[in-house]
Amino acid sequence: MIEKDFSREVARITIANDRKLNSMGSALLKEFAAAFAAVPDTARCVILTGEGGRAFMGGADITEMGRVQTPAQGQAFIESVHGACRAIRDCPVPVFARINGWCLGAGLEIAAACDLRISSSAAKFGMPEVRVGIPSVVEAALLPGLIGWGRTRRLLLLGETIDAEQALDWGLVERVVEPDALDGAVQEWVDLLLLAGPVSIRNQKALIREWEDKSVTQGIAAGVPAFAKSWLTDEPQKMMAGFGKKH
Repeated sequence: MIEKDFSREVARITIANDRKLNSMGSALLKEFAAAFAAVPDTARCVILTGEGGRAFMGGADITEMGRVQTPAQGQAFIESVHGACRAIRDCPVPVFARINGWCLGAGLEIAAACDLRISSSAAKFGMPEVRVGIPSVVEAALLPGLIGWGRTRRLLLLGETIDAEQALDWGLVERVVEPDALDGAVQEWVDLLLLAGPVSIRNQKALIREWEDKSVTQGIAAGVPAFAKSWLTDEPQKMMAGFGKKH
């Protein structure tokens, strides 16, 4: 199941399938996407994690994939993986991946779709799909932007598994801490984000998404209307006035 806590301005979504290393089949992937679609407008950010201490997400449900018999069935399954990743990327507020253990295959695609990733030092990362007869697809396409083409080829073609320190060195995650410090480190990020204007954070995430699909020249141009849009509310005036008083 997917556990949701939307009671505060920091929403929390947990993949609760610890018995199977938080792997997700098509039904759970659709439930996951629905959870992100239901994040309330009052949320300032989302923390995504896996149940227990063994895995963030061990990948897609290999048992269900093993029952796939036709290209049409394969397409339907992978579209559910893509739908889950797209739901994260379409979420209007930042999503923090709290990576507490194994992060493999579709789990790494889910993590790559998040805005920032913080990892336990005990976590392991990999894209082992070629070892079970399928390519890594959909949001695996985000990996070159994070770690470069050569390292992406290592993960996808060789099926290597890397540890958290190597993931940090490669740029696959932004921070690594000891397991018992993970929640405190996530809270540090949350506290920093809450210092920012809620509208400006949403506008910034939307603009970053635009930059991913545009040339540098187009991305610069897209920033002009995004900047002007800030004054559709009084957030800039209020926050600049407060900033001036503090300094």
